[in-house]
Amino acid sequence: MNNHGKNMDIGLLILRIGFGIIYIGHGFPKIIGGPEKWEEVGSAMQYLGIHAFHDIFGFLAGATELFGGILLIFGVYTIPVVILFLCTMIVALISKVISGAGYSESAYPLMAITVFITLLLTGPGKHSIDYKLTSRRRLY
Repeated sequence: MNNHGKNMDIGLLILRIGFGIIYIGHGFPKIIGGPEKWEEVGSAMQYLGIHAFHDIFGFLAGATELFGGILLIFGVYTIPVVILFLCTMIVALISKVISGAGYSESAYPLMAITVFITLLLTGPGKHSIDYKLTSRRRLY
């Protein structure tokens, strides 16, 4: 138990790197897919009653995944990035559930929501740029 804090920070680093890589892999094809892909991705907003600007919402989802994944790996702006990821995954989960997708299709957004709520509560850990920047401010 003495190494719990140290192991927790390493665990948070591994979690951030793993999910960052996953989301870079999800976001890159959405960004390069262009307006047709953005429209397809953004059409999930119809389940929230939004029937316009699907291309913009799709682009924002892809950008959140791609650039948010990069920021998550390094632990930069972790809390705002996690909030954006939460919004994206909540929309994904709602669209899966309302469209009648089974558990296997709904499990991933639910798992991601769980991870992002955890990161929201714990923060990025000591092995992050956010921690380095905030710990310097505390010294003065």
